[in-house]
Amino acid sequence: MRIKDFILVCITTAIMFPMTTLKAQNMEKEKQLPEYLSAFPLGEENVQYARFFIGKSYLAPLTSNKDLNTPVCNVTFEPGCRNNWHSHTGGQLLIAVGGKGYYQEKGKPARLLLPGDIVEIAPNVIHWHGAAPDNWFSHLAIECNPQSNKNTWLEPVDDEQYLAATSQSNTLSAEAAKNQATWYSSVNDKLAVSDPELTKISGNFAFGEVQKYSNLDTRTRILVTMASAITANAKTTYLQTLHAALSNGITPLEIKEVLYHAVPYAGMAKVEEMVEIASKFLEDRGVKLPLAPQSILQPETRQEKGLALQKSIFGDQIDRMYETSPENQLHIQKFLSANCFGDYQTRPVFDIPTRELLTFAILISLGGCEPQVKGHITGNVNVGNDKLKLLAVATQLLPYIGYPRTLNAITCLNEVIPEK
Repeated sequence: MRIKDFILVCITTAIMFPMTTLKAQNMEKEKQLPEYLSAFPLGEENVQYARFFIGKSYLAPLTSNKDLNTPVCNVTFEPGCRNNWHSHTGGQLLIAVGGKGYYQEKGKPARLLLPGDIVEIAPNVIHWHGAAPDNWFSHLAIECNPQSNKNTWLEPVDDEQYLAATSQSNTLSAEAAKNQATWYSSVNDKLAVSDPELTKISGNFAFGEVQKYSNLDTRTRILVTMASAITANAKTTYLQTLHAALSNGITPLEIKEVLYHAVPYAGMAKVEEMVEIASKFLEDRGVKLPLAPQSILQPETRQEKGLALQKSIFGDQIDRMYETSPENQLHIQKFLSANCFGDYQTRPVFDIPTRELLTFAILISLGGCEPQVKGHITGNVNVGNDKLKLLAVATQLLPYIGYPRTLNAITCLNEVIPEK
């Protein structure tokens, strides 16, 4: 079989989910190519065989040794993407490597595909495959019996067929699905298979109701949720925020810096494992580690500079803490200045208002440290983060930290900044 025929077999292209489901103002964002969807290259857009498909697709051939005669390529689909009904005389293997997609054989229910899933397509079985309505999707396509394998293209998968096939796990409201799609958050979609009811309740709340509350920007939502997940040692949620971060312009350096910032508050015992998760995630996407060092202080200046930073945020309160500290506890105040603020918060990756928001997110996620929460509410206000913004952060974290910690945070807010 000629390679161009194989390309014809494995390429799929995309259509966008109907405008009535994904609002027009989000279409442009969802059409943007994801920079990090899998460990494999995106490839080039296919135009030659567009007559067999609806929309666009991207193809990256991965093998070139003709003696092996085993063509393998990575195919990437935009949200809503699918190919025509078709069959292969020699069969085909699909290996899902990124995002969320579907495979359906004629006369059978569609199968949800997540990274790691394998589809064995028998010879002459009529089928289609493509992306979910609200997610990008990539799979490896492997040709079987390439010497004699031929494909037959049939009619398109129309909108009615596609929506019927994918609706089995399309449990979120249109608004929640739209918001979740901005995170490209398909990491925990196996939960949608085993517990669709819980997925619907929690997803509609976290990405629907909660996000209606404020106009907190996507970047801030991701960063504070990431900090909270690190604090709770919540591996699945943390991995979701890593995907969301890279999909929304948050850099590898900023991802690492949230971990650094969490150490003095959550403790290295909680953070260390999350560092390993982040490092593997970034390395799998071609990021060379370690990243460039960000410390700007010398050992002899860290306490002086850290103390100056403390005072710039909290004012005379820092002097009073030093003055009233018992002699046998003064070392803790010095540690706070030199280590917590000097070693970590003088690093230039984030500005001070962002760092104070991250600290607030970490402290309310920890629970049991309300005096520190109150202190950093004051610090946030001093650097320009008002009560509405802090309330928006607490609301954003509600689905992840639960009601008791969220209500404690709001109580602290009301004590420090009473309602008028």
